[in-house]
Amino acid sequence: MRATLRWAHSDLRTHRGEALFLVLATAGIVASLLLATALFGYATNPWQRVFTQARGAHVWLHTDRAADTGELAALDGVQSVAGPYPTAATTVAVRGTRASVELRGTAERPDVGRPLLTAGHWLDADDPDGVVLETRLARALLAQPGDTLTLPGTPRTLTVLGIADSPERRYRPGEQPGLVWAPPAAVPDPGGQVIGLRLADPGETDYAVQRAVTVLGAGAIGQVSTWEQARAEAQGDNRLLAQVLGLFGLGALLAAGLAVHGAIGTRIRGHLRDISVLKAIGFTPGQVVRVFLLQHLAYALLGAVAAAATVQALGSRVPGRLGDAVGVWQGLPGHTVALFVVPACAVLFIGATTGLAAWRAGRVPPVPLPRPAGAQGGGLSVAARRALGLRMFRVPVGARGRVRGARGSDGAGAPGAGVSPGVRELEVRVPPALVLGWHRAFARRPRSLATVARLTLPLLLIVVAMSAWTTIDRFHSRPEQIGLPAALTVRADTDAGERGTRALLERDPRVAAAYPGVEVAALVPGQTATIALRGLGTREDPYPYALAEGRRAHGPDEAVAGQGLLDLLEVEVGDWVRMTVGDRPQILHIVGRSIEPENAGRVISTSLDTLQENDPRLRPTLYQLRLAAGADPDEVAGRLADAGHGRLDVHAVANPADGLSPLRAVVLGLIAVLALVGLIELLTAIGGTVRESERDLLALKAIGLSPRQITGITVTATGCTALAAVLLATALGLPLAHWLIDAQGASSGIGAGIAQVPSPALLVLVGAAAVLGAAALAAVPSARAARRRLADTLSAVA
Repeated sequence: MRATLRWAHSDLRTHRGEALFLVLATAGIVASLLLATALFGYATNPWQRVFTQARGAHVWLHTDRAADTGELAALDGVQSVAGPYPTAATTVAVRGTRASVELRGTAERPDVGRPLLTAGHWLDADDPDGVVLETRLARALLAQPGDTLTLPGTPRTLTVLGIADSPERRYRPGEQPGLVWAPPAAVPDPGGQVIGLRLADPGETDYAVQRAVTVLGAGAIGQVSTWEQARAEAQGDNRLLAQVLGLFGLGALLAAGLAVHGAIGTRIRGHLRDISVLKAIGFTPGQVVRVFLLQHLAYALLGAVAAAATVQALGSRVPGRLGDAVGVWQGLPGHTVALFVVPACAVLFIGATTGLAAWRAGRVPPVPLPRPAGAQGGGLSVAARRALGLRMFRVPVGARGRVRGARGSDGAGAPGAGVSPGVRELEVRVPPALVLGWHRAFARRPRSLATVARLTLPLLLIVVAMSAWTTIDRFHSRPEQIGLPAALTVRADTDAGERGTRALLERDPRVAAAYPGVEVAALVPGQTATIALRGLGTREDPYPYALAEGRRAHGPDEAVAGQGLLDLLEVEVGDWVRMTVGDRPQILHIVGRSIEPENAGRVISTSLDTLQENDPRLRPTLYQLRLAAGADPDEVAGRLADAGHGRLDVHAVANPADGLSPLRAVVLGLIAVLALVGLIELLTAIGGTVRESERDLLALKAIGLSPRQITGITVTATGCTALAAVLLATALGLPLAHWLIDAQGASSGIGAGIAQVPSPALLVLVGAAAVLGAAALAAVPSARAARRRLADTLSAVA
């Protein structure tokens, strides 16, 4: 045991930098996996906790006032019912901030879909104007208990009594109205009613919706929302962050395991004599294996413990969503188990890869075998010998022409024997360091390919991370390419005229175009869910949808649809679809697939003219504003709100990338971890190249190469290896990143076609930095080895 510890201590002193990088890389990998676990828990558990405590309804049906909902409680699979509650759509404002809301008349606190108070108190029968706001709505309005809400266009006011969490669909400006619980007296003229169904089996949600629509009639249904939609919206960007962290964490763990495997293999080849001595003095093969295994397990364990302790102690103090996620995760029941299991799995994986490499050390014989006379990869190739000047290039020249500097094979200036008339041999001199460095990098093909592969993996993941970064930048810099051509959404009061409103909007100098539109909920075939049917623009002034497939909708009954709708209805571009809006059917021909970041892609869009031809009662209820280049949306929104004198509800269009701002810091951290893993592999490759060059040092000096040229051989070999890895990582990483990002877009309903790869200039810059950095790292140890004394060189060769 003492000899084992002395060997490990000596090896640690020799490879301090490599040990430090391995510990840091392991810590970064384990931290990434722990943060991914925290984000997964944060994405799922808060909503699930609210849904469980509130006894949330699995289905919410918005119907007209005349619908008889009494029979719904008797449907098979319906456990209990919430409501029906009268509802009214209106707009509230406080301190200049407006929001579209649904007033829900509730006499008593519900048992199903029970709001969970977080501030204030529940409704008071003695206060007919008191209301309770849903948490996200209150956050958007910056409202607190005691604040007074105004209803623009009316003299009415409401008083905020409390704020409550709800498992229903969250408030989204311009898309989903906020929820306001109010006494029935505060909803004197309801426009409809809502009823919630809590099911015995949540898996039968689609069937329950179908049965409810059959009982009530399709014409009575205004909108259907399910618990699955609410959960998906609540998880939102947190699940994407967790997926990114988990994917890159596992990739980095694999790269680190391969790097450790390569480092041990290289170290074994460099210490064959020492290992033989250990066996000669009595070490068993198992003891030799344990030396390497325990040493690298100690490095991995130190990094894993440091990461777990850091995440546990400081994770909740990180500002933003990551800190919130860690704080919530630490209060979940499975937190302690995950805190031990994740680092333990990472350490075991590194230990497994270490054991495979250390097993080779146990097979080293006590008496070193003689080295083969020739290199495993063979001698120099014909091209290499020609480049070194050992053989001339034959080039044809004219009868009268003379080649400057041409010599015969005998070096006397006349053509050598066997050279045809009119042919001269031209000597092309290439620096020996380049040729020999190339040969050293790729002569031993299995070993060289393994080195290139191990170095390629972290570089490939870095290319994928850079692609994720540029895709997020595309959402911000070119939103019109990912389905967000409009920057503002305007909703006018019902008494505002269509022509006057559009003229008011287009009068602003920073408004490039105003597209009138309407959005209604439509029942899909089979009556299992509702989708968003949208009519925007006219045939004379069409709305500029971002198309990923097919063509624009120009003719009658033509439409474009999002990926989420195509998946829901199991249709493709070119199919006809039928849907129901109230009691009127809409039959549309899907001629293109648009990129739809809203409503999980469950949107079908056509022109306003097409919808009005099928239903003349439809009138524009919103306007999508495309702003001039460089215009500030907040400034234009404020100016339009003032010009509308309280009759316009102006909101900025939500950009999905706004919720992904923490992903930038995540990507930077992952790139740093992957760079550490790549640095470990690079140092291993440099160390192996320097050790193998010691055998050739005497021969290189004997043929007249200077120490600088010998140094250049190792630098060139390292640079060629790094260049091959960079080219391979770029060739594989770009299509992989494109596929991963588009697959994520398709699964979220936005659709494929959102991926943006880094610019060629950025790729060249990063690749050049990697190659030049590798060459710079190789310069110092190779120069030191090239200037070793003759006695040291003879000892190394022996």
